[in-house]
Amino acid sequence: MLESPSTTPRADIRAVTFAMTPIDEIKSKLDIIDVVSSRVSLQKSGNTYKANCPFHTERTPSFVVSPERQSWRCFGACSTGGDIFGFVMRAENMEFGDALRELAKRAGVELGSSDGRAKSNAILSANGAAAQFYRDTLASPAGQAARKYLDERGVGQSARDAFKLGFSPNSRDGLIRYLRTHDVSRKDAVAAGLVRQSEENNAVWDFFRNRLMFPIFDRDGSVAGFGARALDDSTPKYINTAATAAFDKRNTLYALNFAIPAIRRSGSAVIVEGYMDAIAAHENGYTNVVASMGTALTENQVAQLRSLARDFVLALDPDAAGQQATLRSLESSWNVFRTVISQRSRNENQSVLNRWKPPSLKIASLPAGLDPDALIRTDPARWDEAIAQASPLLDFVIPALVQRSDLSEPDSRAAVVRQVAPLINRLDQMDQYEYWGRLADALGVPLDALSAAMAGERPRRRSRRDSRAADAEPERVEVSERVLASRTANPVEEYALSLLARNPALIDFARGADPECFSHTENRELFVKLLSSPTVSEIEETADPALLAHLRRVLETDAPDMARDRSEKALAECLRRLELQRERDKQEALAQTVEPGEPPAWEVEESIRRANARIRELQPAAAPPAQPTAYY
Repeated sequence: MLESPSTTPRADIRAVTFAMTPIDEIKSKLDIIDVVSSRVSLQKSGNTYKANCPFHTERTPSFVVSPERQSWRCFGACSTGGDIFGFVMRAENMEFGDALRELAKRAGVELGSSDGRAKSNAILSANGAAAQFYRDTLASPAGQAARKYLDERGVGQSARDAFKLGFSPNSRDGLIRYLRTHDVSRKDAVAAGLVRQSEENNAVWDFFRNRLMFPIFDRDGSVAGFGARALDDSTPKYINTAATAAFDKRNTLYALNFAIPAIRRSGSAVIVEGYMDAIAAHENGYTNVVASMGTALTENQVAQLRSLARDFVLALDPDAAGQQATLRSLESSWNVFRTVISQRSRNENQSVLNRWKPPSLKIASLPAGLDPDALIRTDPARWDEAIAQASPLLDFVIPALVQRSDLSEPDSRAAVVRQVAPLINRLDQMDQYEYWGRLADALGVPLDALSAAMAGERPRRRSRRDSRAADAEPERVEVSERVLASRTANPVEEYALSLLARNPALIDFARGADPECFSHTENRELFVKLLSSPTVSEIEETADPALLAHLRRVLETDAPDMARDRSEKALAECLRRLELQRERDKQEALAQTVEPGEPPAWEVEESIRRANARIRELQPAAAPPAQPTAYY
């Protein structure tokens, strides 16, 4: 349960709100492990990292870095320590100002003027006063509808107090009059986005009206802006403060100020979409949850999290999981996390075994019809299960796209490939090989057919600017639907036949295959004829017209020209997949012969055992390092 924050007298509202300084912002965006490991080879040691001190000669490591405290210390001859600034100053023999500028550049923080910081402080002060006004209004008769809504959503008083929830009255100048009595100028109220001002006659009016108010806190707990939900039919349902000197939605994570301790302790963060999702999580003890406020994750948001955690779970609203916008959001999030990983991987000073673990991004698939708020409040055990069983992003996206597609429709397979390829192309080569294989399996096509369909596409090295363009137009990957199109129920069979028909030298290689692995009779017949006839012309002389038509269609299948060894591997892959599918079909058929609640007969049990053993043998082994490039 949440505890209510201590009550602050209204007269002190202005005094207790402060803007995050550039130093604080730099520290929030840079992880001390990243900074130190760029100059020192660190080794994991419990909850800390250690190394030989870079500032004096020693044989036994006495230099310790604490990710939890974001600090370093030498317990040897130096007997000193500090934060990221102190380390850079000592390592580079810099003055503080020089270290500040270097780290600011690395963190992407602009070192603004004192005037800019004063503007930000004034906005925070205005927001603090407004938050108190909205809280008072929620408790008043005018807030009855908002209180009823919160009651219906199960939001208790402790959560209302902790998150400073409020209500903006349906009044043109209620807030304006309140701010006047609390020494907030019109200029500051307009700058904070609380009040709108006409350019024609300088008239002013309250921006938020008749809405449930969600103060949005910065990392230090000051009110940087507001989100607001309509309680009637007003559109849009949610609005928020426009970008100001103190607030930018793309740089902010809702509830981060509350979640920091739990994220540090657990090393993981759960990211939801909405305010109510985050509030429900914290109210029910899931205090490592933050909300992206409906936007795709940005690099600045991830920068605030990456010094706190290494494991991240996106909990998606199931009602939006099938929408194209959600997929674009996932791609943007993946792009941001891959940027973080690639930045760490460039550090060659760390050993492979001891290097700082890169962040992981997983997707929690929630039950249909239940968003995080509803699931947490009605069935917390299923929420726990969903988070614990979260899948790596591509493990979630590939089956989701395939299940939602009618693969019999024209261009359906190519459409799936075009959406997934940009995500796979951002992986390293070995991971790419694995996921190209998974995509081929999901689409029911051989890996070489997928390669051919991509018309020579290769994963490209993305520039730094490309990697940061989270909202840029998704990269276009050209895919040939003709290769992927499923004109029968089993394109793998036709692809294997195409390889044999085009490469008679493979016939001896294929003789050991069981024709029964071909599930379609016409394919099985054609396979037998190819094994017994050395040339296509001989088949054409003896086969019936229907089989000849099928043969011609098989020969129309686009297939890449390959060397003999690659052709053999491609055919072997097809035959392996066909036999694997046959054994799985056999296993399923045997299982269906068993009466519910009755033990299987000995013969059936033995047959299932043999099928299981053969399935294990046919499962694909890990690919050798030299193979991947053959399949993009």
